[in-house]
Amino acid sequence: MLEPKKLKHRKQQKGKSKGIERRATELCFGSFGIMSLSTHWLDSKQIEAARRIIIRYLKKGGKLWLRIFPDKPRTFKGNEVPMGGGKGDVSHYVFPIKPGRIIFEIDGINEEMAKQAFKEAADKLPIKTKFIAK
Repeated sequence: MLEPKKLKHRKQQKGKSKGIERRATELCFGSFGIMSLSTHWLDSKQIEAARRIIIRYLKKGGKLWLRIFPDKPRTFKGNEVPMGGGKGDVSHYVFPIKPGRIIFEIDGINEEMAKQAFKEAADKLPIKTKFIAK
């Protein structure tokens, strides 16, 4: 799973995910990409599941670029823990995604295979996505 090696602060507050993305909104590395159309927190497990699906289609013939990295810690308090006692322990990491953000880019395969790979990868993600090409 993807997780940062080192953080300045071990725990973070939730924050707000509103508006549209201003960074990573155009293809830079590959010829085809998948773009987010909604706001959500993408878990590192969901990103890894989608990445594995895409890798299956590349078959050593293409290259994949991952344009997001989960570096926001999510905490969890166990069951039957009374109120108070501070914030829970870090359980996993997420990436707060906004509409317009490129998630994956690939190059080295034809458009039909890229569409099929991204279609199956999008089924693993909890957001609406769109296939884009250069």
